[in-house]
Amino acid sequence: MRRVCSSLSAVVLGLCLSAASAHATETGDVAKGEALFNDCKGCHMVGEGAKNRVGPHLNMLFGRKAASLEGFRYSKSLARAGANGLEWHADTLSQYIENPRSFASGTRMSYRGMKDEADRVNLLAYLRTFSDDPSNIPEADPTATGTDHTVDPEILALEGDVEYGEYLSSECTTCHQTSGGDDGIPSIVFWPEEDFVTAMHAYKDKVRPNPVMQMIAGRLNNEEIAALAAYFKDLEE
Repeated sequence: MRRVCSSLSAVVLGLCLSAASAHATETGDVAKGEALFNDCKGCHMVGEGAKNRVGPHLNMLFGRKAASLEGFRYSKSLARAGANGLEWHADTLSQYIENPRSFASGTRMSYRGMKDEADRVNLLAYLRTFSDDPSNIPEADPTATGTDHTVDPEILALEGDVEYGEYLSSECTTCHQTSGGDDGIPSIVFWPEEDFVTAMHAYKDKVRPNPVMQMIAGRLNNEEIAALAAYFKDLEE
């Protein structure tokens, strides 16, 4: 009898440990997710005061209809998916993050995907904290746009000439796709002008480390950078 009880206890303990392990996997590690979000900051903001930038802000993401955030210009493919009823929950978000272009072929999300399932669970656990309790959302990270380089306000205020930007754009479009696709090269379509200008000046001042972009930005003056920013901001597919 003792042997039977001992065996039963072992089985019960094993089931409890398995359940605990499954629960940990489902809920994820918020701290690890926050660290993983560093890869997302170049496009997305989250937290109190978060704004739409290169990508939409991610507050109150869970349960939100795809492509429904006001004030952000989504790709046609995500807009269609939202119109067909796609909502963002743990399962759909995980599939999207794993391979954005496989999930929505026309998405402009310039990210190759997060293949590790545990990483996706942890990232989503972090993002969920900005959906579950909107009254307790911390302030947004001021460097979340990935363009935290200081640029003279007068330069940022320059109004770019769209036609001149189109004339200058051929050097950019030899690498960057006008569709917003990336194929390993980040998209520059639909960036807010301030973000585009700030990023280009970060290359120009050699704060951003890409030597090719440093060379290209170094050849451009303030008016040319402003013109490119104005052109790519509203570029139609």
